[in-house]
Amino acid sequence: MSLHSPKEIAQLAIQAGVTKSRASIPTLLILGFMAGAFIATGFLLDLHVINSLPAEWGSFGGLLGAAVFPVGLILTVLAGGELLTGNMMTMPVSWFARRISGFAVLRNWFWVTIANFIGSLAIAWFFGHMLGMTEGDYLKKTVAIASAKVHADFLHAFISGIGCNWLVCLAVWLAFASKDVVGKIFGMWFPVMAFVAIGFQHVVANMFIVPAAIFAGQLTWADYLPNFVAVFLGNGVGGAVFVGLAYYLAFRPSAEAVGTAQ
Repeated sequence: MSLHSPKEIAQLAIQAGVTKSRASIPTLLILGFMAGAFIATGFLLDLHVINSLPAEWGSFGGLLGAAVFPVGLILTVLAGGELLTGNMMTMPVSWFARRISGFAVLRNWFWVTIANFIGSLAIAWFFGHMLGMTEGDYLKKTVAIASAKVHADFLHAFISGIGCNWLVCLAVWLAFASKDVVGKIFGMWFPVMAFVAIGFQHVVANMFIVPAAIFAGQLTWADYLPNFVAVFLGNGVGGAVFVGLAYYLAFRPSAEAVGTAQ
């Protein structure tokens, strides 16, 4: 079959977490930088698609932007990258299965967060600020999106983060389901498109759009910090609990099965 069963996906997710736990710090930094840049590029593409659409198109314009955003996760999964939000599912599920330590989870999250941030900042600065791709004609839309994110109160940003990473980690889960490239792309595309169209908050995507507004002089780092904390925590709950823990408890993959998963 060209499709893994849900129980087999649980085994593959656990094995992925084990593999990630063994990655060196330089590897995490390189692949984390790439993933941060990929997600930022997807957001930049979204911004350019929706920027000049007629206002009367309403939510349909947002849907068009959401339809191109998934390129970031597709590049991360297929080309290779370490993305914090995906790792918020794969690392905990391996810990739940007692295949890795809690320290391994935190180690991965720490270095990947830093690397994702640097990759996102690089796109925001060099493409967004220096080339003007988030400023000039795009500034109004950039600031509107970033301001809406940072001005959400802590609870709303936290809950929005849960919804976002529930969908993002389901996208990663569906990527494990397929054994071919086309199936992986389709599996990832729709959940990611859904979270963007709905307007949920993604901690790594915010690492691009909010600094882009900061570099344009429209927001401050103090505006950004509470949003980062709230969305980080919400994304963590969405990935670790609503996907990782839920499916681990549902399928209880055995250590022997996990060890032989390919």
